[in-house]
Amino acid sequence: MFVEVTIQDTGVGIPSEALPRIFDRFYQADSSATRAHGGTGLGLAIVKRILDAHGASIAVESQQGAGTTFALRFPGVP
Repeated sequence: MFVEVTIQDTGVGIPSEALPRIFDRFYQADSSATRAHGGTGLGLAIVKRILDAHGASIAVESQQGAGTTFALRFPGVP
């Protein structure tokens, strides 16, 4: 038994070549000095570590230009 929470947006999406690394600490799909979005690249790494510590998981699907979907799966209580 589990509980799944899905979070979806219609933003810029994540390039497919970046998806394998988005949960790495300090990784940013766009690390250029002129990038449009800020951040340190820690948010998703922290989320993944917290979920792992609780026996939960996170999955991501994204299409560049069409948005991203994150699925969080939490273990249920029998």
